Amino acid sequence: MAAARDRQKSYADKRHKPLEFQVGDMILLKVSPWKGVTQFGKRGKLSPRYVGPFEILKRIGPVAYQLKLPDKLSGVHNVFHVSNLKKCLPDETLVVPLEEIQVDEQLRFIEELVEIMDREVKQLKQSKIPIVKVRWNSRRGHEFTWEREDQMMKKYPHLFKTTTNIMKAR
Repeated sequence: MAAARDRQKSYADKRHKPLEFQVGDMILLKVSPWKGVTQFGKRGKLSPRYVGPFEILKRIGPVAYQLKLPDKLSGVHNVFHVSNLKKCLPDETLVVPLEEIQVDEQLRFIEELVEIMDREVKQLKQSKIPIVKVRWNSRRGHEFTWEREDQMMKKYPHLFKTTTNIMKAR
């Protein structure tokens, strides 16, 4: 049993790379999508997952680093676990500037719904689900997605008042 464990450990150790940074290194900070909100005009695999670059001020412990954050992120604690950091790449096209996005205190990026474009009812086996086609305020071009009407009505009731008046006028 011990031999099998040691063999498996050696396989894992071959692929393991230590995550260590030096003071003064430029790194990217991982941001997580907020459920129900689109991600910078891209969805799924293509959505940006890091913002930055930020400078490392000091190493707090074996797995924590203190970063120099801009004033815009003053509500965010500036110490992060190494798993939320990534070495900054020299390719400038891969970096998402902080000015292009809105980030809340939990480092979730935010895009607001602009208008409701269309309505449909999705037919499932035993239920009907009303859905709406919405346009988001993405800075990377037009972003349209189909979302559940009840969820969007809870988050953006002001948009449904104007669209119901338009629908009644037709």
